[in-house]
Amino acid sequence: MKIPIFTVDAFASKPFEGNPAAVCILEDIITDSLMQKIAFEMNLAETAFVLKEKDSDSYSLRWMTPVSEVDLCGHATLASSHIMWQKGICPKDKPIHFNSRSGELIAEYYNGEIGLNFPAIPQKEIEYPKELIAAIGGVTPKYVGMTKWNYVIELENEAAVRNLKPDFNIMLTLPGWGTIITAKADMPGYDFVSRFFAPEKGIREDPVTGSAHCALGPYWQKRLGKDSFTAYQASERGGTIGVKVNGDRVMLTGRAVTVLEGEINV
Repeated sequence: MKIPIFTVDAFASKPFEGNPAAVCILEDIITDSLMQKIAFEMNLAETAFVLKEKDSDSYSLRWMTPVSEVDLCGHATLASSHIMWQKGICPKDKPIHFNSRSGELIAEYYNGEIGLNFPAIPQKEIEYPKELIAAIGGVTPKYVGMTKWNYVIELENEAAVRNLKPDFNIMLTLPGWGTIITAKADMPGYDFVSRFFAPEKGIREDPVTGSAHCALGPYWQKRLGKDSFTAYQASERGGTIGVKVNGDRVMLTGRAVTVLEGEINV
């Protein structure tokens, strides 16, 4: 069996920036184990699997890291939408509706940009374990919160975020499987910066993480007293994300570029 597969740099306006994701366009259901093997073979932060649902205009969407399935992935959803419009699978003047482990997700095309309608992810302040300080390189946080999956840690300034050197061995022992590091931006034109680490999922540092901004948007809404943000994820590749909080939903916007197209033989 041959499955069409693409590699897309998401939250990027040119190749080799943003976050690469693989996108598999399925014609029939395949097993979970085969999905995982494909994701392991692609060895990217996520591989997305898209399948048209019977008797519906919606699409099933699932995401796999090289080691496990995840509940929500922004950059691979952006990449999937980009491919579906680029290949004429869906018309650009209509939204794409995805059904996922995090409920319905909606993608819309806006003159070269893609907007994603995602659920907001709540977090609350916690008493953090002392090991957390060692895990983030000995830096003292201004704030530590927790979503249902990840830590949300605010540092003193942008430089502290950029210069942070995590200890991944310690990070693997912590209850949360991911760690979001953030600070108010110092560079002009941006509201906040972040980095994201998920060694438990086989991703030491994710280049640009849409799902993290579903938690960061509501967090910075309270901190800065506004609803719309321009955010920068300060990984080595880097990427810009537009963020708008609307009640219990977060709108993420960005661009995408196809860098590889082919078939995978399974």
